[in-house]
Amino acid sequence: MRIIGNLSKRLLVSVTMLAMAAVATPLAAAGTAGEATSWFRIGSDALVDWQVSHPDRMPDTVLIRPKRLLSSKPLRHVLVLYPRASSAYDTAITKIVGIFADKRIDAEFTAKKFDLDPLRGKAALDFAEQNNYDLVLAMGSESTAWLWSAYRGGRLPVVSVCSKDPVLLGQMKDYEHGSATNFAFTSLNMPIDAQMSYILQLRPKLKNFAILVDAGNLSAVQTQAQPAAEFARARGIRVFDLAVKTPEHAKEELSQMVRDTVSTMRKNDPDLTESIFWITGSTSVFNEIATINAHSFRVPVLSTVTDVVQAGDNTAALSVGVSFESNAYQAALYAIDVIEKQRSVGELRVGIVSPPDVAISFRKAREIGMRVPMPLFEGATLIYDNDGKLVRSNAADLQAKQQPTSANGNAAGEAPASPPMIAIE
Repeated sequence: MRIIGNLSKRLLVSVTMLAMAAVATPLAAAGTAGEATSWFRIGSDALVDWQVSHPDRMPDTVLIRPKRLLSSKPLRHVLVLYPRASSAYDTAITKIVGIFADKRIDAEFTAKKFDLDPLRGKAALDFAEQNNYDLVLAMGSESTAWLWSAYRGGRLPVVSVCSKDPVLLGQMKDYEHGSATNFAFTSLNMPIDAQMSYILQLRPKLKNFAILVDAGNLSAVQTQAQPAAEFARARGIRVFDLAVKTPEHAKEELSQMVRDTVSTMRKNDPDLTESIFWITGSTSVFNEIATINAHSFRVPVLSTVTDVVQAGDNTAALSVGVSFESNAYQAALYAIDVIEKQRSVGELRVGIVSPPDVAISFRKAREIGMRVPMPLFEGATLIYDNDGKLVRSNAADLQAKQQPTSANGNAAGEAPASPPMIAIE
């Protein structure tokens, strides 16, 4: 196993021992599902099948255990490495444990936030190896990049979740072959030419294309912002690169950038009918959808993240991409295949969801005067009506179903309440 940096052997052993002891702390005093933490939340529906708690005095660790065993097979153990908190990861872990329950796979998940600290990551991996864990889930592009650098060739198989395209990031050479290592990748991206073909259905004469990204989110920059900009510029479309420099001040930065960009767009598109704002998969950006909408005037705000299309007014008008749920579903299937030894982890090709998820808010479309082409409507997997209520989910009409968890958990109007995300302390 290769680990970044030179660590003192004595320090490494000490920290590993402490981590093992802490993780093994009895759960008699463990927190319950109603208590708060700053980094981990799970959908309340998951609590039907799963008991969620944390070891005492271990705020960076959460245990997810089945309430009842569903098969006669041995209990599996999965380490989930988190780099930090994210609403995307909340959605992903909720979906993954749901798929495990649906497939009757008995497993215990240990979610560990290691803050991209090599020492803490190494301790978590050592504990997993020494306790014969079956799998590691790399939650997010940052965890995936660290594990690819530090644990390639390691003893445990690794499956990525909520991670950007590994080919564009240089982790895989192509989409036709597996990694031939202990890694299997899934992707939050779809091919940019296919993605942009949907956008050009909406604006065939597109003149202005403003791309919003977090400058520090290198995976979003490399796999979403840059390819989209290159595609647009090659077709003579003016591109605005709007990059948030300081996520803590995203609201202020986006307010100014969006307002100034609309003024510039008017110079070649006075009525703003051939212009678009495009939100990438940057948490600090899509969490400010209300701010972006407040200053975008009548320019449609679209997103690669389908979760940004949601009930009420704080929503993108349309999204084309791979949802966190769809990606997590793919990752869960890969994880189960590896755990059950149905397929070798190194033989699995990059998991790409196809066709993409298309989400539409007719409430927002009506507000800004945006017409939705029939092909987009027919292929949409999520549709919110003129009142902002969810009326189609997974390409099926809704009757009395609850709406899915949104990027910020909001619901509005008379729409049924979203299943709440439960915080674990």
